[in-house]
Amino acid sequence: MATPPEVPPEALRGEDIVKRFGAVTALDGVGLTLRQGEILGVLGDNGAGKSTLIKILTGFHQQTSGKLFVHGEETLLRSVDHARSLGIECVYQDLALANSLSIYHNMFLNREIIHRGPFRLLNNRAMRARAAECLDEIGVHVPSVDLPVEQLSGGQRQAIAVARAVNSNARILLLDEPLAAMGAREAGLIIDLILRLKEKGGLSIVMIMHNYAQTLDIADRVMLMQRGRVTYQREAASTSVAELMEIVRREYREMRGTAQ
Repeated sequence: MATPPEVPPEALRGEDIVKRFGAVTALDGVGLTLRQGEILGVLGDNGAGKSTLIKILTGFHQQTSGKLFVHGEETLLRSVDHARSLGIECVYQDLALANSLSIYHNMFLNREIIHRGPFRLLNNRAMRARAAECLDEIGVHVPSVDLPVEQLSGGQRQAIAVARAVNSNARILLLDEPLAAMGAREAGLIIDLILRLKEKGGLSIVMIMHNYAQTLDIADRVMLMQRGRVTYQREAASTSVAELMEIVRREYREMRGTAQ
């Protein structure tokens, strides 16, 4: 009799997460599970609650009620720095890169390596070497780490932002619309990077996405959010774009019927 495959331990779990802003309920009993080494795709239209959820997972907001577990331990994320101390890093759509600075300076932005001694000077040599090593490890190719970020393409900038998060010893990586406004070639570069990070192991990834087809190509599991609730969760291989679209159309028809 074949031994069933071992289920990886949880990296992140949310139970009945509620977030209210005054009279507005942005999240209404959201539950999610992210296992170690897994890619979870979170889908939903604008206003579904995806952004609020990611801000709770990064410590920017605290939930009104509900429980959050990080690496199996119940945790209230008190701040972004607290989340980072637990290995949670986020790459937002704006990337938070300094365009006039070099790639290697961006890789260490607010985490600079300083020379030891009486004078606090930037150790540019160490940062340059470590940045080149990190990019090489995850297969990101740039002409030189000395280039200013403003000379890079959109896909290359996204790759640098992801590499910076990985370089910060991330164990849980949150990607906010990593393929937004990209052409096919640029999107392909980032998809390949995400899949390489998965193959390396040790990293669990949550992707906030709009594009159903791209999500099903990358994710192990998908989660659909509608009006602050999780309405559908399934293994990516067990669903389809047509099935997801039908759920969204059904909600739209129900909303129109209620409004009439």
